[in-house]
Amino acid sequence: MKFSRVFMLATVATVFAGFASAQDYPSKTVTIIVPFAAGGNTDAFARLVGERLDQRLGQRFIVENKPGAGGNIGLGELARAEPDGYTISMGTVSSNAINQTLYKELPYDREKGFAPISLIATLPNVLVVNPDRITAKTVPELIAFLKTKPGEISYASSGSGTSIHLAGELLSTKADVKMNHVPYKGSSQAIMDVVAGHVDMMFDNIPTAAQQVKAGKVRALAVTSLEKAELLADVPTMAETIPGFEATSWHGLFAPADTPPEIVEKLSKEVQAIMADPEMAAKIKGMGATPVGNTSAEFKTFIADETTRWAQVIEAAKVPLQ
Repeated sequence: MKFSRVFMLATVATVFAGFASAQDYPSKTVTIIVPFAAGGNTDAFARLVGERLDQRLGQRFIVENKPGAGGNIGLGELARAEPDGYTISMGTVSSNAINQTLYKELPYDREKGFAPISLIATLPNVLVVNPDRITAKTVPELIAFLKTKPGEISYASSGSGTSIHLAGELLSTKADVKMNHVPYKGSSQAIMDVVAGHVDMMFDNIPTAAQQVKAGKVRALAVTSLEKAELLADVPTMAETIPGFEATSWHGLFAPADTPPEIVEKLSKEVQAIMADPEMAAKIKGMGATPVGNTSAEFKTFIADETTRWAQVIEAAKVPLQ
């Protein structure tokens, strides 16, 4: 009886301490790791959300870029950080779903992973072709063309294992065509080589490609979301030709695995409120993305589904493990 009473008191004290720490949080500067270079979409989302968290929580949220190894360097730092909510990180479909299967070794515990905070936004890719090298104006026309030149047509990506790369692999397996993958260190260089005609085509994030599409430098054939994208409203979806074809990028916030749930929940609610704000939603949509903002549990389920889906693509396409 005495042991039970002590145990109960200890449990109550632990719960109370957790609530107290969440109530006081944050009491100092919070670092948001961006596991990719400055200037990209992940960096832009981090700075937008960090600025709003500054305003809402009364402490600075500063961004630190830790690029390299497909996001693994930055996530390795997150895994080693104190799990107190003062170091959090952006994550993407590549770094937090694809890499789980693509890399033989990761700088963090593959099973333990991280504490998902909230999904910030989803971002469709768009299939574009150099109009001088590929005359196809629709996806069916492109597939028919690719079948006449197996292995001869090249497609660029922002790097092996990115959603842009795997969208091409998904097209190859779903349409039974063969293409030559040309990986780059980033999408900006890749799209410029498509414009220049050094590479025939690519899937690219809509914000990067839309400018070239509107300038007539490349032709957009389809977007990779299940629904049409506002930024390219007249462009059909891949799913209209290949049912179920979906290859969207996404961006969310993560904390170290052992961060107190109360702090994760507090951050999640703040992000949800930020994403629901009409002004922020308009900014996100202006970037060609869809604002989300969901609970930690919902984000965790979403990541598990994405990890499974991309693992199947990697296996079917026989993508070499890194």
